Amino acid sequence: MSTSAVEARTDLALLAHLYRRAGFGATREQLDRLAARDYEDTVEFLLNPTPEAGVPDDEIARYMGGEAPHAYTATWLFRMINSECQLQEKMALFWHHVFATGLAKNEHALAASSQIEMFRRNGLSDMRTILLDLSHDPAMIFWLDNNENHNGEPNENYGRELLELFSLGVGNYTEIDIKNAARAFTGWTFTQPTPLYPHGYYPTEFRFDPEDHDNGEKTFLGKTGNLDGGDIIDIIVEQPSCARFISRHLYNFFVADEPQVPTWNDLPPQDPELVDAMSKAFLDSGGEIRAVLRVMFNSDSFKDARFKKVKSPTELVVGVLKMVGNHDNFRPGLAKYAESTTVVMGQKLLDPPTVEGWHTGKEWIDGGNLTERVNFAVGEIGDGSSPGIQRIVDRLLEGDSLSSPESFVDSILNAIGPIEVEEPTRAALVKFATDSEGDDDRSRVVRMLRLTVATPEYQFA
Repeated sequence: MSTSAVEARTDLALLAHLYRRAGFGATREQLDRLAARDYEDTVEFLLNPTPEAGVPDDEIARYMGGEAPHAYTATWLFRMINSECQLQEKMALFWHHVFATGLAKNEHALAASSQIEMFRRNGLSDMRTILLDLSHDPAMIFWLDNNENHNGEPNENYGRELLELFSLGVGNYTEIDIKNAARAFTGWTFTQPTPLYPHGYYPTEFRFDPEDHDNGEKTFLGKTGNLDGGDIIDIIVEQPSCARFISRHLYNFFVADEPQVPTWNDLPPQDPELVDAMSKAFLDSGGEIRAVLRVMFNSDSFKDARFKKVKSPTELVVGVLKMVGNHDNFRPGLAKYAESTTVVMGQKLLDPPTVEGWHTGKEWIDGGNLTERVNFAVGEIGDGSSPGIQRIVDRLLEGDSLSSPESFVDSILNAIGPIEVEEPTRAALVKFATDSEGDDDRSRVVRMLRLTVATPEYQFA
């Protein structure tokens, strides 16, 4: 349904901003359809994904497949491009960043993909469920050595990162808390899968070994008892420091680029009022992530934070692929974007560089990364023959978009955004529009599109 049929109730620029952050962007046709809803209703639609709005699993099984890591990441990219449940996919990417787990050590692509499925399933639920599922996850157990965490010989790797990077942040626990958290997770391990060679990937599952569990008294964050891993998680989620740490992570991912996590103990949030409101929603709801996101997406701070975040490689690539429209249906070729394109830009899905995940913000566009990003976007638009670009060109040629250089530039920015550019960028675009007057209209629009996606502003969401 277009805005010509139903009066728009949501400003297109605001809607585009929401979909760049809560998803991976939206085409102009999608925005026209979605604008018939109130903004708050669109937020609720994103917060409450339904199976029928996603990509059917039976179609994924029929048309996508393979056991190499890039086969799993290609499937994920397809969901990012085509699922109406955009926030569900974006939250899977968020938790993949926060709970970074890498194939460089695990070497089990099915377990890595199963972890992403877990994030897709529980990423919008409550923090207790998320942390408990994470603690049961074979990929995470192996990644942080909890399968080596035994009664009488505790391994502290998982207990330490659970507190430092996954839930509380430095300064909100003691070394004794780490030691007792590790003891509480003894015996949490996984079943050994069938050997990879020559049989391929077989699933593995969580296993609790009661004989390897430490049943002694433990004190954790001021509470004492025969605590197990579930008790540790319950205590964590009750902490105001957990509410604040997760809220700041969400702010950094969805609202505006923050300094890197290790500095958070020394540097306050950019927007303490919004982080406080999100933290309150977390505590009032018992750690419900939906409640926190609802406060965030409906805040004036979020609505006003347009183009204050550098797109991650995945966000950039998926956004361009959505615009180009070559992968709206199942077809070969998606694997290369996960296996090479995002990798040369600094982000290899399923294989983050460290347990800290990826450094974000302007570090995404340091050095040669920016050149790779620009070349990719320009190359995907190519000669303009792809279906998505054809739709943009047709739309612009139907009206009077090319009636003046200024109108031409405004129409282009509106068609692929709407996006905002600084005055020097706008002047350069207007100059091209002026210099190209008299050229073939279709060719002129395609060349303007290539120039626009090469601008600095296109790197920001």
